[in-house]
Amino acid sequence: MVKKTLAALALGLLCAVTPAQAQDSLTGAMDGAFEYSSSDFAGETPDTPPPLDYGESYEEDTGSGITYGGWLQGGWHSRDASSGPGLARFNTHPHRWNTHQAWLFAEKVADGSDGLDWGFRVDAMYGVDGADTQAFGNSPGRWDFDNGFDHGQFAFAFPQAYIELASGDWSFKAGHFFTLVGYEVVAAPDNFFYSHAFTMYNSEPFTHTGVIGTYNASDNLTLYGGWTSGWDTAFDTFNGGSSFLGGASLALSDTTTATYIATAGNFGARGEGYGHSIVLDTQITDNFNYVIQGDYLDTDGDSPLAALDPLLNDTQYGINQYFLYTLSEDVAAGIRYEWWNVSGISVNDITLGFNLKLRDNLVIRPEIRHDWAPGLDYAETFLGMDSVLTF
Repeated sequence: MVKKTLAALALGLLCAVTPAQAQDSLTGAMDGAFEYSSSDFAGETPDTPPPLDYGESYEEDTGSGITYGGWLQGGWHSRDASSGPGLARFNTHPHRWNTHQAWLFAEKVADGSDGLDWGFRVDAMYGVDGADTQAFGNSPGRWDFDNGFDHGQFAFAFPQAYIELASGDWSFKAGHFFTLVGYEVVAAPDNFFYSHAFTMYNSEPFTHTGVIGTYNASDNLTLYGGWTSGWDTAFDTFNGGSSFLGGASLALSDTTTATYIATAGNFGARGEGYGHSIVLDTQITDNFNYVIQGDYLDTDGDSPLAALDPLLNDTQYGINQYFLYTLSEDVAAGIRYEWWNVSGISVNDITLGFNLKLRDNLVIRPEIRHDWAPGLDYAETFLGMDSVLTF
């Protein structure tokens, strides 16, 4: 009875809002127990965060090998997450229920197990996360950036449009796609927490345009390598952007995986530089998952956009730790601790959150987060909650 009441409340929050607010509710689904395996809705990274098990309820096969689906994420938070001096993040519209991601996709997965096969994927979304999901590394007016797709705080974005070929242990993706860098991702169902780390928002790209190859060298080792037109671009090149993207993912044991992804060259809007993420993901017990991520980024800021923001042309470091524990089939708890350093200034955040599965395709994620930066004389505590409904 309690679960049904909570489900009705969550659905009411998703639907019973004013027209201006009615675009903020799409969120997570699952089929079965909380399962800390990579439930990769958007195909973003080789090592995505472990949310609850969303199962296969989010997609439907048309009979031609093409699947389609989506999710609706809506959320509320008590403070503007970018209110700290020079600290940029998602969640910048406090004190109201926001439609973060109203997301649709269609895809055909390239299966090379029986020889040459082809695939594709296209994604479209609308919400307050739209501006942060657009190809803002483009020249204005190209693709979805500064091209009439913004409507106040809401915006459309088209974060993926690529084709894929696969044969045997090889696959190649060409077009506009999510980055391989990092652990947290843009797609709401692929994250444990509602809020995002400073490192993810400030020190990592979100999308690329280019070609990326994947080679399954063995049962334990996967290699990645390719070319991109810098950071956060879509079928465009800004400031001569041209960079390498690649790395490797190695299964150290049945329960532990290490992933190294690097990007180097001309990032376009971020200038020339090098950056990497290293993620160690280990399942300590059946219920306890521990992840530690280390990021490094160094850019020279030699671009018109980077010259406007000192954060874009300096050395950045980040160390993020995730402690994720399954309490039952319907409840999981997590703690994230982050240390992020830019221009010699240390910024910290600690977040306590829960994943509560109300239905097979509906999850709510309440959290409390505390940020502090002694060098900036800054400290703030945030409350937040979102819901993710997949379909």
